[in-house]
Amino acid sequence: MIPDLIQLHVSDNVAVARRGLKSGIIASLAAGHTGLPTRDRIPPLHKIALLDLADGTPIRKYGQIIGFAHGPIQAGSHVHTHNVTLGAFAREHAFGADRRDLPPLDPGEARTFLGFPRPGGRAGTRNYVAVISTVNCSASVSRYVAERFRGPDFQRDFPRVDGVVAFTHKSGCAMSPDEPTRLLQRVLAGIARHPNISGYVLIGLGCEVNQTAGLLRNEHLAEVGPGEIPPTVFNIQTQGGVRKTVEAGVEAVARLLPTASSLRRSPQPVSRLTVALNCGGSDGASGLTANPALGWASDLLVRHGAASVLAETPEIYGAEHLLTRRAVTPEVGQRIVDLIRWWEDHARLHGASIDNNPSVGNKEGGLTTIYEKSLGAVAKGGHAPLSAVYRYADPITQAGFGFMDTPGYDPVSMTGLVAGGCNIGVFTTGRGSVYGCKPAPCLKIATNTLLYDAMADDMDLNAGTILDGNESIEDVGRRIFDQIVATASGERTRSEITGIGDEEFAPWILGPVF
Repeated sequence: MIPDLIQLHVSDNVAVARRGLKSGIIASLAAGHTGLPTRDRIPPLHKIALLDLADGTPIRKYGQIIGFAHGPIQAGSHVHTHNVTLGAFAREHAFGADRRDLPPLDPGEARTFLGFPRPGGRAGTRNYVAVISTVNCSASVSRYVAERFRGPDFQRDFPRVDGVVAFTHKSGCAMSPDEPTRLLQRVLAGIARHPNISGYVLIGLGCEVNQTAGLLRNEHLAEVGPGEIPPTVFNIQTQGGVRKTVEAGVEAVARLLPTASSLRRSPQPVSRLTVALNCGGSDGASGLTANPALGWASDLLVRHGAASVLAETPEIYGAEHLLTRRAVTPEVGQRIVDLIRWWEDHARLHGASIDNNPSVGNKEGGLTTIYEKSLGAVAKGGHAPLSAVYRYADPITQAGFGFMDTPGYDPVSMTGLVAGGCNIGVFTTGRGSVYGCKPAPCLKIATNTLLYDAMADDMDLNAGTILDGNESIEDVGRRIFDQIVATASGERTRSEITGIGDEEFAPWILGPVF
């Protein structure tokens, strides 16, 4: 019999309800434990007190503090937002104290994928042509250009090109010319250089803060290497208006397509993958199933020499010590601490609290505090040493497990990771995110079987089999890794089949809008 309750660590004073439980029943724990009488109705994936807790007692899950009792809580009671408060507590950052190198890969385990070879020893998992807008004022023109390359005729004429994508956004002017503009330029340059982009056209208005000339200069985009295509740049004002710019842009894209279409997939080592680890619409199962299974797959990627990158700084808050303790150097660990302090200051500056996260859906799914959500989210990073910490949209240059500073908002976070060079994304969800992120394919993993069955058209894998007792974390982790390789080789994700990914490009907008 599968027990009703899951106690994740021997020191935990709460357990997770595997299924919804009525009040007044005896809920079963693991073999060898007496059952626990329930005092309340416990929704599925919510928490129940294993013993009486006095007011102020630390609530422990995963062997870590997730909050504090707000008033006395009796054993068998529902533990959630009505009787748990956040509270401050000290974290032992202990840089590198828990660092453990992963075992080397056996030669027989080495895998390859079928990818597009790119200059500089990189590889693409997809083959797109991009139309990049420097400012919202050129967004419509960029979209008009891309829309000329749609439909069955395009697929017939250019079968090895995945599409022409317009990267548009709501920024680019009325902003500070220093860090806010430089951040946007990092994002746009990251798309231009992305291994899944074989060529691009850059379109601006002409009078914006984010000038095309400044973007080319600051990001060295005009400095092309062997086999790279120099940028084609248009400004609407210089070109003579919308219609003329659209026609010029269409002609420029048409010149890029034959070269893009001539490219062929070939065997590439898994070390040429850079994988984004993200989650959205998390629930009480996220930290039990999909996230640790993705962590297992992440470790196998790292053992192959690939880069695997976690993000969402507000969603490691309260669990950041688990990363600093795995840092390869004190400097890497300190960068995590510095990011946490910046976000605390950033929240105070705007009169906000980081515990505004979890969201409404997260709480309905059983997550009570940001500490609890963070502890589950960090599990996506497996156990590999933390080798690098990146600014938002910085180029990801180092193999191994890394972290990128991003907000927790999914489209903004994934945009930074993809702009950093991630050529595939893996996205766990317990409530049902339908995210896609061109030019990188994005696998979505359901944390529970109920969600997977309800949204089978949108979920690529089901990790709920762990909760059901049918598979182990390693079993699902292996399936995730295998699906990453298959997707990198060209197998389409559910979001690609549905056509999602053109509207989700969302650079982080810093600072005031003037």
